[in-house]
Amino acid sequence: MEKEKIIGLSRDFIIHPGDTLTEVLEDREMSQKELAIRTGMTEKHVSTIVNGMKPISVAFAKKLEYALGIEATFWINLQSNYDRELLEFEEMNNISDEEISVLKNLKEVIEYWSELGWMKKEDNSAAKVLDLRKLMGISDLTDIPNLTYSAAFRTQEKNNSIDAYVLFAWQRMCELLSKDIEIADEIDVEKLREKIPEIKQIMFKSADKVQKELDKIFAECGIAFRIVKNFKGAPVQGFIKKTEDDNIVLCMTIRNSFADIFWFTLFHEIAHIIHGDTKNRFIDFDSVSSETELKADRFARNTLIPSSEYEKFVKKSDYSLSAIKEFSDKCGVSSFIVIGRLMKESIIGWDYYSSERVRYKWA
Repeated sequence: MEKEKIIGLSRDFIIHPGDTLTEVLEDREMSQKELAIRTGMTEKHVSTIVNGMKPISVAFAKKLEYALGIEATFWINLQSNYDRELLEFEEMNNISDEEISVLKNLKEVIEYWSELGWMKKEDNSAAKVLDLRKLMGISDLTDIPNLTYSAAFRTQEKNNSIDAYVLFAWQRMCELLSKDIEIADEIDVEKLREKIPEIKQIMFKSADKVQKELDKIFAECGIAFRIVKNFKGAPVQGFIKKTEDDNIVLCMTIRNSFADIFWFTLFHEIAHIIHGDTKNRFIDFDSVSSETELKADRFARNTLIPSSEYEKFVKKSDYSLSAIKEFSDKCGVSSFIVIGRLMKESIIGWDYYSSERVRYKWA
């Protein structure tokens, strides 16, 4: 692979502090020998700095302050900037082909992060790698598959639809999007339980108000909530993470966009928080089957529609729209919840009352 890693910057344009020191000496018509005497250093030491062979140390910067009347911080900053630019130059020209190839996996992520303003919109591959390293908190992108995930991820390792790079990027995006949300000082599970009826009522509001209302309630319970974009390669329902401050980050996708799926998933994630499934971080896949997931599913189903009431409704076998709406009112949920469940359980067809299934289009 031909490498195009320099961003319009030649090595010759990275200026060593010795060049600036040379200009100062020339302006003052001061020889290197005289500077050596004034700083108490050898002429050879001054020569190696002037010729860019040695850095200006903090100690020598202080000596230059006495000898030239130019503050030590000036020379220290010059050296620091030179070191940083040189490091970035060398990094860009030593990025492996393997790390460059990771960009193909993250094409959709890069496009979206550029839209968010997190990355510069440019064609240079090396620059993209450096931006991604910073955003994802890793010094080499090829090490991402070696990072540990939640138990839920380990059960999915043979799932060909999962891309470890995309999944990690999605998880990192959740963390970045939720880091500045103002929330209560700590997670309050009991308050979250108490808020469930209030949360259910939000489903009756227009889509543009749902996110704002949920943000507010979750924040009161010590939970930073976000609905985030999903990417191909990360077939996840949600992401839950316990922070160092003992708060919770809860992010969800709307991969299928149907409101009934969104609300079932939301209460599924609430179940994980209430049941204490969030010791560190928890990535919730839509294809995982375990006792933990089944327990969360039961909670979501019964919270939305009490099982005893649902059994009675199904027994009647009256699935007219009027009957569904009457039953929905009784359960305190929107009719799309009942319709979605009947479809999920193959009691009615997927095209049955399809116009009644609300779609959300946020993220």
